[in-house]
Amino acid sequence: MKGMTIGKLARSAGVGAETIRYYERSGFLPPADRLPSGYRVYGSDAAKRVRFIREGQALGFTLNEIKELFSLTDDPEADCASVNARAKAKLGEIEAKIEQLEKMKKSLERLSGYCPADEHPLSECSIINYLYGRAGLVD
Repeated sequence: MKGMTIGKLARSAGVGAETIRYYERSGFLPPADRLPSGYRVYGSDAAKRVRFIREGQALGFTLNEIKELFSLTDDPEADCASVNARAKAKLGEIEAKIEQLEKMKKSLERLSGYCPADEHPLSECSIINYLYGRAGLVD
């Protein structure tokens, strides 16, 4: 039987062995063949699937969304438009997150500008006061 052990697969994909076990338990990978010793042995398809998962996560897709993408690859009726629609939806989510992060950044910049940043007591710290709702410095 030719294949990779869980350790070799994990190293080649840049993940831990426990991640491979999780992917297998969660149905992202088919159950591995077993050697007589009980060791798992994975084929090259497993490595491709793990790389697919990793690349999908790097693009911001959740594991559930990646599972949906896998199901599309198994659907003979699926087309590029189905995948593109999911990519555009993810892009919209990312743009909304960027907008939210920009607002957070501006708020923190404003708060840190009000903070004395010295040895004043915490009762005068604009950041702490804002978090407690006592300052009203940021909208």
